[in-house]
Amino acid sequence: MKQQSERLSQQSTPGRLPRRLRPRPALVTAVAGSALCALALSACGGPASADAEPKLAVSGAYVPQPPMADMAAGYFTVTNTGGRADALTSVTSDAASSLTLMRTTSDGEMQGVKSLPIPANGKLTLSTGGNHLMLMGLKRKPTAGQSVTFELHFAKSAPLSVRVPVEPATYQPKG
Repeated sequence: MKQQSERLSQQSTPGRLPRRLRPRPALVTAVAGSALCALALSACGGPASADAEPKLAVSGAYVPQPPMADMAAGYFTVTNTGGRADALTSVTSDAASSLTLMRTTSDGEMQGVKSLPIPANGKLTLSTGGNHLMLMGLKRKPTAGQSVTFELHFAKSAPLSVRVPVEPATYQPKG
């Protein structure tokens, strides 16, 4: 009888859980440790962070047939479907001795820049009247129907090689 009354008093003590409902230190430690390991692995580039890298694709690339023999412009869109931003840092081509990334300011002036940002889950568009690529020191004047190759270099991603069609000088992209 004495044992039974002790059990009842243990179970009904205010502020104290019955023994069978009390947390077990070993189980709590194991669960907390597992959660911390999972968090640490995801922060170190595990499967949960795979979408945090830039994922780049180039579309709509073209070079209008230039009116001059020594300079041309290039246009394209770089789409980033990844969760991390990147930047276009340079472009190379065997068609010209130098290629410069150009930014058009709000005043309409053109400035050479070291890089152009590509936002996470966003786009970088090089187009007439805006950011664009200048090809200087052309090795041959490209004509409509030909193509040139650009190699795009990025701050974080591997280079992309793009075969770019030469379009008539009056070409207007759709869209």
